[in-house]
Amino acid sequence: MYKSTIFLLIIAGAICMFTGCSNKNEEEKVVSFDLSGLDTTVSPQEDFYHYAVGNWLKNNPIPEDQTRWASFTILAEETKSQLKTIIDDVSAKPGDDKSSMRYKVGTFYNTAMDSVKIDKDGWQPLAPELKRIDAISDKEGLIKEVAHMHVNTSSPLFYFGSAVDEKNSDSVIANIWQGGLGLPDRDYYFNSDDKSKETREKYVEHIAKMLQLMGIDEEASKTEAQKIMEFETKLAESSNTRVENRNPQATYNKLTTEEIAEKAPGFNWNMYLTEIGAGDPGVIDIGQPKFIIQVGKLVDSEPLDTWKSYLKWNLVNAMAPYLSSDFANTDFDFYDKYLRGAEKQQPRWKRAIGYTNGALGEAVGQLYVKEYFPPEAKEKAQAIVKNIVASMKERIENLDWMSNETKKQALTKLAGFGVKIGYPDKWRDYSELEVTPDSFVQNIINSNAFDHKEMLSEINQPVKPWQWEMTPQTVNAYYSPSRNEIVFPAAILQFPFYDYRVDDAINYGGMGAVIGHEITHGFDDQGRQYDANGNLRDWWTEEDAKRFDERAQVVVDQFNNYIPVDTLKVNGKLTLGENIADFGGLTISYNAFKKTEQFKNGEMIDGFTPAQRFFLSWAQVWKTNIREEALVQQIKTDPHSPAMYRVIGPLSNMPEFFEAFNIKDGDKMRRKDLAKIW
Repeated sequence: MYKSTIFLLIIAGAICMFTGCSNKNEEEKVVSFDLSGLDTTVSPQEDFYHYAVGNWLKNNPIPEDQTRWASFTILAEETKSQLKTIIDDVSAKPGDDKSSMRYKVGTFYNTAMDSVKIDKDGWQPLAPELKRIDAISDKEGLIKEVAHMHVNTSSPLFYFGSAVDEKNSDSVIANIWQGGLGLPDRDYYFNSDDKSKETREKYVEHIAKMLQLMGIDEEASKTEAQKIMEFETKLAESSNTRVENRNPQATYNKLTTEEIAEKAPGFNWNMYLTEIGAGDPGVIDIGQPKFIIQVGKLVDSEPLDTWKSYLKWNLVNAMAPYLSSDFANTDFDFYDKYLRGAEKQQPRWKRAIGYTNGALGEAVGQLYVKEYFPPEAKEKAQAIVKNIVASMKERIENLDWMSNETKKQALTKLAGFGVKIGYPDKWRDYSELEVTPDSFVQNIINSNAFDHKEMLSEINQPVKPWQWEMTPQTVNAYYSPSRNEIVFPAAILQFPFYDYRVDDAINYGGMGAVIGHEITHGFDDQGRQYDANGNLRDWWTEEDAKRFDERAQVVVDQFNNYIPVDTLKVNGKLTLGENIADFGGLTISYNAFKKTEQFKNGEMIDGFTPAQRFFLSWAQVWKTNIREEALVQQIKTDPHSPAMYRVIGPLSNMPEFFEAFNIKDGDKMRRKDLAKIW
């Protein structure tokens, strides 16, 4: 995607939190956490993760259509089932009013489910798009086609979008972010290990297979696939690494359209901006200037035939999931089966719900919260958020390594935090989105064009404070540095994160730590660079910044030494922000938990003290079985550490945990060089 402006709790994921969001029977037995999941043959002093969830890991194999099976995944699957109940009702009788949300959601879903028609159509829905590419006869036609694709189908070369201006957070600015690659990351094109070499070979084979499905003969498809690989490699050469893209100062490059044209003259930017409907936005935030320079050079250096091959591949690669089963299955075989280890394609209804969510997310969300998340649930969530924010305030005030000058700025930022819970106060307007009963692919194209038009309308306009980056039915949470706000969609507000019927230890170890995680993102190595108003501004004294970096380096070094699979290590720099957020989130949530009556009374439940239950709750939130292929891809591309290290990593630094489980010097769960930041 184009420039990311949010820090997520998870990438893919989930668990019912506020039971007001479900239709559970109030008389049913509430299980605080899964005692049967414990493996008491493992010492908590040696490996707390497997002690807390070891038996669960043994008894919960990964389903064939999943690449991981975890608390987050389970909740996401439960949410899909809830959505299926809602959408089945809507799609059975969408009605005749084409302007109604019922019609649009129901009709979109029905076209996505009509596999007979989709298979009959084959790749023909893309025929007009392929004809456009074939008709390119010069550079002008090339630029116009890239623009057309950006509006309607896919994103060759780069992503054009809009986001909050990171140094003027009251307004929205246009931005361009590197892209155009078919492999998961630029490093896949250059790593020299045997698996990476094999992956590149498999990728070229995959491209050739897809081209053959479009009618290109076998020999020609192999030649074209190799040309495409070479072209993408040239794009990858000028792409930032994921670690480089974690530096917000380096990826903020506000240039006028004239300056962009000077840097990358081969690409006709004025024509491109006109064709996508942006006109002259005045200035654009360029995430990676060296990348657009390379794009300009490629326009001059690469033959039109190579460009046409690349554009065709980019098109079919983006649209394959929406085409006939031969395209969708071939796409699955490479991206999900080979790269991530899935054994079986998800059933069509799950994929159709995903596509409908993608196009009409907040329309579906309105139906979801009406059924599963009553307004009272917001009030329950707000109370715990207030407690965790107060805990963070105490932590900042009592830091022994930060000066009063920087503390004052940090407290100002914390006081300015916005909080969004459950669902938006104002819903997105889909009235201009046309949904047709005739073609699923056309509905995807219509949705892309609708999103693009709405995005353009926001450039150089004031920020809309009511906007969300996620739908209510998303099992995740996030912190937005440019908006300085924490956001918790309805779907994550469920057990085992939170349930009002269980004890505080479980709630604070689950949802409290999640809330703390998002709050801490405002003060991690990236978030700390934004001020109370969401502007990218250095508000730290030089000495305090140095002290922070020294403490953060301890976390980097710690995670650099974790080896989840073979010789592949966790990337401490890539995962730093999430690791700091996990550690800080647990710390401030525990600090808040200590003020509860349960903690003060110290009553044992299920044989565990309140403190022990708190840490067991956190561990069981992260119970995860994951396929090796998916784990490898996560380590290479994901800023989140593998689940096990999200438990043992922060806990092995926490004196509160040592006390709760009698962790002594020399035990594996107690590090010698303790990290201490927030």
